[in-house]
Amino acid sequence: MARSPRILDPSPGESPPPEQPQSAPQPRPRWTPVCGTLIASCVVLYLLGHNHLLPALSSKPDGMELAQSGIPLALYGPLVQQGEYWRLLSCVFEHGSPFHLLFNMMVVYSLGFMLERSIGSWRFLGLCFVTALGGSALSLFVDFDRPMVGASGMILGWAGVMLPIATEQGRRQLGIWLVQMVVISLIPGVSWAGHLGGFLFGLPCGIALKLGRAVYARALPLILFITAVVAMFAAHPERRWGF
Repeated sequence: MARSPRILDPSPGESPPPEQPQSAPQPRPRWTPVCGTLIASCVVLYLLGHNHLLPALSSKPDGMELAQSGIPLALYGPLVQQGEYWRLLSCVFEHGSPFHLLFNMMVVYSLGFMLERSIGSWRFLGLCFVTALGGSALSLFVDFDRPMVGASGMILGWAGVMLPIATEQGRRQLGIWLVQMVVISLIPGVSWAGHLGGFLFGLPCGIALKLGRAVYARALPLILFITAVVAMFAAHPERRWGF
């Protein structure tokens, strides 16, 4: 039985695990708390009835229309501007169609579980905040008046984290996947800005991880603070450039 390729480098200061015999069975993915909670929350919310989003997402309603449209967690600039800042994060739990939900949860299972197991759940949770906020921030800069839902921006941020710490073979695999995501991002109705924002804010987290877990522990609060400031700036276009 061929061994699955190693995608991530061992953490700095740690020795790689011993090689297993070629015939050794591959362990099943362990259920991790952050990704597990994300999948369960998204599925439960969808099954509870927030599955009629496409008609609302295809239009540009005002704040009152959005509040009445059954998208209680969506990212929507005018409502964030009014103080509903929780939408910057809550939007990752809403999805617009069964395919949207299935595709994102498959990536959470294949990419998120591996990354969370590699770096630890608390470190992973911190970078999830960074990449979710980063995706929402750029979305507001580009499409302030358009409601947006989905975990794709946060997920693309995980790819940005993994690039600096992946093996050469892992980077090739990520590169192929990222090309596919670029194509998907160009489909009408898909927020390319959310994808790009998550990816760009994930990169510095990956660089900090590459330098060591101690560096990451010191850098993450600063990166999170900067991301939050950018998100607040994006949420208040009336304050940009002094007017």
